[in-house]
Amino acid sequence: MGGTDGTCYTPGMERRFSPKPPWLKVRAPGGDTYHGLKKTLRKLDLYTVCEEARCPNVGECWREGTATVMLLGDVCTRGCRFCAVNTGNPRGAVDPREPEHVARAIASMGLTYVVMTMVNRDDLLDGGAGQVAATVERLKELRSDILIETLVGDFRGHMSSVDTVVDAAPHVFAHNIEVVRSQTRAIRDARCGYDQTLEVLRHAKERAPERLTKSSIMVGIGETDEEVLTCMRDLRDAGVDIVTLGQYLRPSPKHAAVDRFVTPETFEAYRKEGQAMGFAYVASGPLVRSSYKAAEVFVRSVLLGPEADDAEAERMVAERVERARTEAARVQREHGTTDLTEAHLASRLVADRRDEDGSFVPADRLLRR
Repeated sequence: MGGTDGTCYTPGMERRFSPKPPWLKVRAPGGDTYHGLKKTLRKLDLYTVCEEARCPNVGECWREGTATVMLLGDVCTRGCRFCAVNTGNPRGAVDPREPEHVARAIASMGLTYVVMTMVNRDDLLDGGAGQVAATVERLKELRSDILIETLVGDFRGHMSSVDTVVDAAPHVFAHNIEVVRSQTRAIRDARCGYDQTLEVLRHAKERAPERLTKSSIMVGIGETDEEVLTCMRDLRDAGVDIVTLGQYLRPSPKHAAVDRFVTPETFEAYRKEGQAMGFAYVASGPLVRSSYKAAEVFVRSVLLGPEADDAEAERMVAERVERARTEAARVQREHGTTDLTEAHLASRLVADRRDEDGSFVPADRLLRR
C-alpha cells in the first residue's frame, strides 16, 4: 500500500522515520549522581546495559542507585528479532576473572540495587549459570546491604542451571517472557519457548518461595490487549510476583517493526488489571523496561507494600542510597577496586575450579557439545 509521500508500508506497521508519540519523549539524563556514577563506571572499565541499550530511564534509575550489568560477554548464541545484542558462537569463551572484577566494581559504587543480566550462552554446559552465581555470591560477601536481581535466560529448560542461580540467593530471580504466546515463534529465537519460560519461573519460585520472581512483557509488537492480559494471568499462575510492561521500540530496520504505539491510558489499564490478579507490583508504562526503577519497586513491593505513600517510598530509597555510599567507601578502603593482582585472582580461581572430590575440573566439562 502506498503512502502519500511515495513510500510503501503495511497497514499498522511503523514507518522507519515516522515521529514517535509525545509520551515517548524524555529529558536527557543528568545531575551529579548520574555523572559521578558514569565516571566511576568508565574508571572501572565496566559497561552497563543501561547505556548500551540506550535505556530512556537511565537518569531516573541511576539517581536511585540502580544499574544493570551484563555478564558473560556481549555475544549471544540466540537471535531474537527484537534484540540488538550481537549473535554468534562464543565457543565456550569465559573470563574466569569476571565474578571477582564485577563484584568489586559494583561493591565500590554507591549502588543500592544491581541487576545482573546475561547473554544466552548455549555453548556452555550450564548455560553460564555458574558464572552468574559466583558473581552474586562474591558481591554479597563484599556488600551485604546491596539488593541483587538476576535477569537470566532460560538455560534451555535445564532446571539444574536454574537451581544454581536461585541457590546463590539473589533477592529477585527474573526471566522475561518478552511477548505474548501468539508472537513467540515470530519474535523470539526458536530455542526459546512461551511454556518453557513459564516453567523456569515456576521452578524458581518453588525452589525459593520466600524470594521474588519477576518477568517482563513488551507490547506494540503484534499482540492484542486481551492477549496481554492472558499473558499476565499465565505469569501470575506461575507464581511471578512482579511484572513490568513497556512499549517495544525497534532497534534498527532489520528488527521486527512496531505494530502500534500503546497509549498511557492502556498501560494504566494493564496496571490495574495486574493488581487485581494479585501481583505484588506492576510497573506499566510506555517507557518502562524490565529493570525500571527496580530499587523503588523492591521497596514498594517488599519493604513497604505496593500501597506505600510516595513520600515514604522516596525517603526509604534516599536512605538506602546514603547507606550504599557509606558501604561503597568502606569497600574501597578495605579491598580497593583496580588492584587485583594475578596471584590473588589465581588463588581464587584455583579454589573455585576444584570438583567435590578436591580435584580440578577439566575445562572440557564447561562446554556444551
